[in-house]
Amino acid sequence: MPRFSVIVPCFKVQGFLRECLDSVLGQSYEDIELIAVDDCSPDGCGAILDEYAARDPRVKVLHLPENVGLGRARNAGMPHATGDYLFFLDSDDTLTPGALRAMADRLGEAGDPDVLVFDYARTYWWGGTRRNVLAHILAEAGDGTFTVGEYPEILDLLMVVWNKVYRRDFTEAHGFEFPPGYYEDTPWTFPVLLSAGRIATLDRICLNYRQRRQGNILSTTSRKHFDIHDQYARVFAFVDAYEELWTWRPYLHRKMGEHCLDILAKPDRLPPGDKAEFFRRTAEMFRAHRPEGVRAEGEVAVLEGTYAMYRLRRQAGRAGREAGRRAAQARRTAAARGRRGWAALHARRPLDEHLVLYSASSHRGLLGDPAAVYYKAQEIAPQLRGVWVVRDEEAAEQLPPGVEHVLVDSRRCLELAARAKFFVNDVNWPATPAKRPGSVYIHTHQGTPLKYMGADLLGKPGARLGFDVPQMLRRADRWDYSLVANQHSELVWERAYPCHFTSVRTGSPRNDVLVTSRTDPAAGASFRLRHGIPEDHTVVLYAPTRRDYRRGGHADRFDLARFAADLGEGHTLVVRLHPTLAAGPARGMGLSELARRGIVVDATDEPHAEEVMLASDALVTDYSSIMFDYADLDRPVVVHADDWEAYTASRGTYLDITAEAPGHVSRSYRELAWLFTSGSWRDEESARLRADFRTRFCAYDDGRAAERVVRTLLLGEPMESPPHVRIPGQGRAPERDALASA
Repeated sequence: MPRFSVIVPCFKVQGFLRECLDSVLGQSYEDIELIAVDDCSPDGCGAILDEYAARDPRVKVLHLPENVGLGRARNAGMPHATGDYLFFLDSDDTLTPGALRAMADRLGEAGDPDVLVFDYARTYWWGGTRRNVLAHILAEAGDGTFTVGEYPEILDLLMVVWNKVYRRDFTEAHGFEFPPGYYEDTPWTFPVLLSAGRIATLDRICLNYRQRRQGNILSTTSRKHFDIHDQYARVFAFVDAYEELWTWRPYLHRKMGEHCLDILAKPDRLPPGDKAEFFRRTAEMFRAHRPEGVRAEGEVAVLEGTYAMYRLRRQAGRAGREAGRRAAQARRTAAARGRRGWAALHARRPLDEHLVLYSASSHRGLLGDPAAVYYKAQEIAPQLRGVWVVRDEEAAEQLPPGVEHVLVDSRRCLELAARAKFFVNDVNWPATPAKRPGSVYIHTHQGTPLKYMGADLLGKPGARLGFDVPQMLRRADRWDYSLVANQHSELVWERAYPCHFTSVRTGSPRNDVLVTSRTDPAAGASFRLRHGIPEDHTVVLYAPTRRDYRRGGHADRFDLARFAADLGEGHTLVVRLHPTLAAGPARGMGLSELARRGIVVDATDEPHAEEVMLASDALVTDYSSIMFDYADLDRPVVVHADDWEAYTASRGTYLDITAEAPGHVSRSYRELAWLFTSGSWRDEESARLRADFRTRFCAYDDGRAAERVVRTLLLGEPMESPPHVRIPGQGRAPERDALASA
């Protein structure tokens, strides 16, 4: 008996059907059966299904003699299901890689609940992807199981059938089936969830919900939308039959009103002449099913009136919103003018020779090289006043106590920017206010460049999508000093940013702590303790970069759970995604769920990469600049370059990292796993490659970079001669105890 019975109704989807079927049959988890229902489709769906059934015994095809609609096509497939769980997949949607394995693992962990609710992402015809905005409901549900009474928030999710799997014994015992109609998911989903004794959630994107260019069937203009009333009548009839469910009447009453009003408010759902009738039918239902003692409130209160009153309220609401938008725009314009005037007034005052404005990572907080310079200035130049520019109140709350800050574009920020002598940033400052004569702009960059930057992107149209290179260069014209960590960086920055700045061979300030603490056994201990990593574990840090050839930037290079398992006992896999992917769907593709289950540690939100690096014993990366920083630790690095050709073609690189790597290079997952299982990741060849790499790219990192910046550029002391720094412990340093005992 298979674990999953995947039921796929098909009607006029021949252009999408193969992709759907391949996403199921190509899953790493193979304990499934696929029941495909040809709903008398007039196109080539039936032939495609027969083709798949002929070559895969897991596929069973039903050809219906007449078209019965989506709900009854699902019903036709249910008697043929033999799996533990039913999964109703629409034939134009697809499963994400590893989805069924994640579902199976979660079902086992939860002890076979009645229903498992998982996450999805909307995928648009133009290539965009957007995660379910209510994904937090799944994460907040916890590790156990619950009923809707214990966690009613689960009903706030989209009322669809395809974001859940259902225990077949449970559905058969209750006799659940789909009615005919347009909104057949509604009278299935509410009764199922209200009846379930044990519900579990999976905080992972398991399904790509295709958003067609011309919309789905529910987006078309038709009288079929009147079907919503019949479907809610079925829901109320179900609840009325079970006294223990009567407490849900007020919720369903409000939900029905909101759902119907949402359909009515959409301009392209109902023919214009049918809207009054739709309102009347909705109002009649609303009154018929109103629980005793419950008053209509909020938006649904309009159902107590007439369609004419509803239209007047809608018109008044639109007029009020438009007036509000105009007033808000006028306020913003006036405020901007006022701020500019205030800044211009302060620009007439002398520069404050002791004022330093700092920013990092687009005003995200006290991070990176600027943070290292700030702390060193606090230590050796307390007469300098350091003020941080942050993007919002949330970022401000993350600052350590006592750190002075201003919000970007605020009046106070513009006032300080008009008078500050020094500006320290790792990205460009906003265009306003203009740079004043005598002010000093210090650009720290964000590490040693491997991929093309600046003007070099002009030949890579895909990589500069949405990126204004000329504007960026105009802002870079304000730089006075560009910090460099090695000669490679110096040459690249002067080529990529053809501007009038002076390169300063300081080293990377943020890497000072890596150099000074790399042999300290206590370094990184707080990170390990915070994430429950045993002291004797070998920590492998995986830090991939984003891909310009993939919309959204994320590409799963291998199965994280498999890699964590292949590392074996005594190892912990720590994953840190690129910062630009932290808020997107990348973590929902499995990382969040794996972290919840303790299979990996998700360090994406850790603000200080240096602490994560110090806590690790080895780095696995692809083309991220983190490898240049990590080389300061003199610990093993493995470069996983399975898509090197695609990456270089789309983004461009300044060197062939596969030929000049800081350690071994893997071209496939099999090679990557072998490097660790065989112990080759830390062999003599790895140490030799690492030493050569450090000689070239860590030449100026001696632990005093931040001090050089403060003394030379902020205090005006004489510059040391360009440091040809001997790297402490040149050659192979003693491995950490964890490595020696692994």
